[in-house]
Amino acid sequence: MKNISLIQNRFFKKILLFAIFGFAALNSGYKESPNEIDIHQLWLDCKLDKVLSYNIFNLAIRGSSGIINIKKKNFITIIDYSKPSTEKRFFVIDLENKKLLYMCLVAHGKNSGDFFAKNFSNQLQSLKSSLGFYLTAETYTGIHGYALKLDGLEKGINSNAREREIVIHGAEYVSQKFIDKYGRLGRSWGCPALPVEICKEIIDKISNGSCLFIYSQDKYYTENSNFIYRK
Repeated sequence: MKNISLIQNRFFKKILLFAIFGFAALNSGYKESPNEIDIHQLWLDCKLDKVLSYNIFNLAIRGSSGIINIKKKNFITIIDYSKPSTEKRFFVIDLENKKLLYMCLVAHGKNSGDFFAKNFSNQLQSLKSSLGFYLTAETYTGIHGYALKLDGLEKGINSNAREREIVIHGAEYVSQKFIDKYGRLGRSWGCPALPVEICKEIIDKISNGSCLFIYSQDKYYTENSNFIYRK
């Protein structure tokens, strides 16, 4: 019965992928699975090959296909914490129009690391970032100004995001000026903080039901996430 459920789950994910990407791959000459072909072509069409690895994009698309209650299926946001904080590692992608909309700096949690984010947690007051899949929720104005609440979808990995007040907000320490002065980006208390000048525009674009995927090369996450596709 367990094997049957697994097959059904994988079949359902394939159906969702086809719903997103269409049936173009059926007429292609490639020998890879159709969804693999579609995802790779989408990555190329969005011109991500020089800024975001295919492996991360593939994980994001496959994982998001299993999230049934996504309201904004045409957008996906990916954070690549495998990159140092001095590099642009926040990406908003328009899947429908096959276009990279935003690419900017993003902070990680103070206790996740200095130059790189290496340690992650779902615990309250850990001041660490959390990996995995999220749904964007409502906007509000708080101590950090205009901000976006996030709902973590992975139990034990990011499910305490709302209680921890992990939100997307703007911060002055997320800037090239800060990097030039200190040699790295400023750090948050766990929030993926963005440059102040572009934060509101991004929040308004992705709020209320789009997918956010936060990635890093983390063994615990890879082995324990139910959203990571394993052949």
